[in-house]
Amino acid sequence: MTSPIKPLADRVVAVREVAPTKTASGLYLPEAAKEKPALAEVKAVGPDIKGIKVGDKIVYKEYSTTELTIDGIEYLLVKEDDVLATV
Repeated sequence: MTSPIKPLADRVVAVREVAPTKTASGLYLPEAAKEKPALAEVKAVGPDIKGIKVGDKIVYKEYSTTELTIDGIEYLLVKEDDVLATV
């Protein structure tokens, strides 16, 4: 899947991973108890990005993203400075 968004400068376009619906012990989590994961897969990178490439999984600062929904898919726009690590 390619991204319909072309990031500029030091931005990364990513798609957040799906939150688990049950615990390791088999208990199902209600919607209100689920946390949004801070792990996402990179779909596109801007021209000024050095250490991140398409397909990498990243850990990012939760409240520093811009969320954008296109065709039912929620994309995240993250600055390179707000990416904490690759997995």
